[in-house]
Amino acid sequence: MSNIPVLLIATHNQGKLREFSALFKEEEMLTRSLADFPSIGIVEETGSTFAQNAEIKARFYAKQTGLRTLADDSGLEVEALGGAPGIFSARYAGPTASDGERIAHLLRELKRAGDTQRRARFVCAVAIASPVAEVTDIFTGQCTGKISHSSRGLNGFGYDPVFIPDGYEQTFGELPKEIKLRISHRFRALKSARNFLIGLSLE
Repeated sequence: MSNIPVLLIATHNQGKLREFSALFKEEEMLTRSLADFPSIGIVEETGSTFAQNAEIKARFYAKQTGLRTLADDSGLEVEALGGAPGIFSARYAGPTASDGERIAHLLRELKRAGDTQRRARFVCAVAIASPVAEVTDIFTGQCTGKISHSSRGLNGFGYDPVFIPDGYEQTFGELPKEIKLRISHRFRALKSARNFLIGLSLE
């Protein structure tokens, strides 16, 4: 067991953790989460892009734990709102708002903006940092679609119940999780990251 690589998935978000773990479950890699390191605090995300925030988190937790670390920053960009909520997706309706409150705020803002242009995309940046190397590897993915007029479905998390991916009539909240995982922004970024990590483990 000692020869199996260990990867820290730097998130407290249980929804993200489930998606990340599902991608690695068939690989010879042990995953840990921040729940395994309760004494480590939360790093402030001071970047101006998803990639910068992902790198900040990956480098911080890699140095704190001594483990190769995977961190992501992801969010929703809505054209009619000038790309908002963007990197502030998790705090769009305030730092303590629930998913439902963030969705309600988003729908109100869209209505205020005219409620006709509903194009949007989910964006994900994944960073992989080593505790000893200075270079951080970045992988990105996106999923384009539109915002529904109301919250639909109970699957997923975050803005999933109001995001309809291109090629589908259901929201991420309505689609089976297997389909969402296959087409999501996070999967696309993580697929590249996974291939990179597996390549490292074979060296």
